[in-house]
Amino acid sequence: MSNKLVFVNGKVFVADAARSWARAVAVSNGIVVAVGHESDVSGHLPGADVVDLEGRLLTPGFTDAHIHPHHGGQKLLTCNLLDEVDAEAALGAIRSYADSHPEVEWITGGGWSQDWFAGACPSAEVLDSVVGDRPVFLTNRDGHGGWANSLALEAAGVSSATPDPPDGRLERLSDGSPQGTLHEGAMELVQSVMPPETDADVEAALLAGQRHLLSFGITSWQDAWVEESLHDAYRRIDERGDLIGTAVAALWWDRNGGLEQIERLEEWRRQRSPRYRPTTVKLMLDGVVENYSASMLEPYDRVGGTGIDMIDPHRLGEFVVALDAAGFQVQFHVIGDAAARHALDAVETARVTNGWSDLRHGLAHIQVVHPSDIPRFHRLGVAALAQPLWACEDGYQAELTQPFLGEERSSWQYPFGSLVAAGATLVGGSDWSVSTCDVMHQIEVAATRRPVHKRDLAPLNAAEAVDPVTGLAAYTAGAAWFNHEERRRGTIAVDKVADLVVLDRDPFVDGPFGDTRVDMTFVGGSLVYEREDG
Repeated sequence: MSNKLVFVNGKVFVADAARSWARAVAVSNGIVVAVGHESDVSGHLPGADVVDLEGRLLTPGFTDAHIHPHHGGQKLLTCNLLDEVDAEAALGAIRSYADSHPEVEWITGGGWSQDWFAGACPSAEVLDSVVGDRPVFLTNRDGHGGWANSLALEAAGVSSATPDPPDGRLERLSDGSPQGTLHEGAMELVQSVMPPETDADVEAALLAGQRHLLSFGITSWQDAWVEESLHDAYRRIDERGDLIGTAVAALWWDRNGGLEQIERLEEWRRQRSPRYRPTTVKLMLDGVVENYSASMLEPYDRVGGTGIDMIDPHRLGEFVVALDAAGFQVQFHVIGDAAARHALDAVETARVTNGWSDLRHGLAHIQVVHPSDIPRFHRLGVAALAQPLWACEDGYQAELTQPFLGEERSSWQYPFGSLVAAGATLVGGSDWSVSTCDVMHQIEVAATRRPVHKRDLAPLNAAEAVDPVTGLAAYTAGAAWFNHEERRRGTIAVDKVADLVVLDRDPFVDGPFGDTRVDMTFVGGSLVYEREDG
C-alpha cells in the first residue's frame, strides 16, 4: 500500500466524547488527515489506496489495558490447552504434545479450566496416566493454579513435609502428601526447578503474543506482569524494529520486598522509548475466589476464612504513597471486596499525602466490590479496569464462585453499570491468556451478561450491563486514556496516529458482537494483519 489511505462507504466509530460517527477517513504518512463524510476526504483520493468498507465498521485500534502477551505466547508455543473444552480433550492434547515433542525435558504450558475437575483440583495421578516419563507442569487459565505430575513434584522435593508458603497452598491427600494442584505462591515450589526460559524463548513468546493481538485488532496494550527478563526482551525487539504495537509495561512489585525496589524500577523506567514505556507498577493484592484466595471482608461460605492478602494491607499505603510520589502509575490486581477496599484506601492515602496528580491509578478485575466502595472510584479518580468476559454465568460461577460467595456477595459481582453510573472511567482489558483477547466477545458479554457460546443462559446481574457503545469506548478511548496515550491514539481524529481496525460488519446493525471478526488491522497506517478468508 502507498503512504496514503482513504476509507469510504461504511461506518466509522470515532470514539470521541460525543460518541459521534463518521463515514470516511483519510490517512497520510501514518497520520489521520481527514474524518467525516466522503466529501471531506475527496481531496485526498489522488494517489491514495482506497479501502471500500462495504458497510463494515472502522474503529480506532483497540487498546487492551490488562493483558499478558508473553504468557499467552508461551501457551501458543508450548502445550496449549486454551482451546480445549473438557478434561478428556485436555488429557488428549497433553498426550499428543508429549508424543510429538520427545526432545522437551519438561512439558510446560497450560490453559486448563478448574471446572473440568472434581473440586477444581486435577491430580498428579491423572497427569501421570498420560505423561509418566517426564516432569509436567501446566498452569490453569487464570494463572492462579498449577497442575504437576509426580515427577515434577519429586524434582521440586515437594512432599507431605513441605509447608504451605504464606501466599499459597498445596492441595493435599488425606495423608498430607501433595495431590498435584498447587495454588498461588505454592506454584513457585515447582517453577523454581523448571528449566529457565532463555532470552530467545522469551522473545519468541512475546512475538507470538504480539501476532495474536494484532489479529484481534489490538494495536496497544498494557502488559500486566513485566519482570526483568521480559523488560529486556521488549527492549531488544523494540531496538530491532520488531515491536509493532505500543506497549506500556506494568512492572512487577515483589510482594516479599519493600521500598528498596523503587530505585530499580526507576532505572527500568529510564529505558523507555516511543513504543515501549515501563511507567506502571503492578501490585498483586489477592488471588481468586475459586480457590478462596481472594481477599474478602467477610468469611467465605462453606470453607470459611477471608482469603489471602498478598501484600500486607498495613504497608500497602506506604508503598502506594512512595510509588505515586515517584511518578509511577499503579495498577492493582483486586478480586475480593477487601482487596478493592485496601487498594482504594491506599490511593486515598496517596492523594492526601502527595496531592492529586494525573497518574491514573486503576483497579483491575473488580470482581466483588462492596456497594459502599463504588462511589470512591470517581471520588478518588481511580480507573475501573474491567475484564467483561467473566461477567456471566458459566461453570466457574455455578460450581465454584457463587457457592463460596453466597447470594448477597454474588449479586455484587462485576458492577460495571454501577461504576459507570457513579462516574468512574471504564477501561477495557482481557487478561489474555486467562481468557480470549477478542474485544468483540468482551463487548457482547458486557452488554448481555451472558456467555457468547451459551446465549440462552440467564444473565449474571443484568442490572450491571453496559451498552455496546460504552463497551467499545472502554477498549478504545478509555484504555488509551489509561495508558496516557489519548493525545495520539484511542480516537479517530485529525493529527492522530492511524491505528485502525476494519471489522467484518457493523455489529451495531448486523450483530451480534460476539460473531464479529477483524478483517484488517493497521498500525500507523500500515497494514499489519489481514484475515485470510476476509
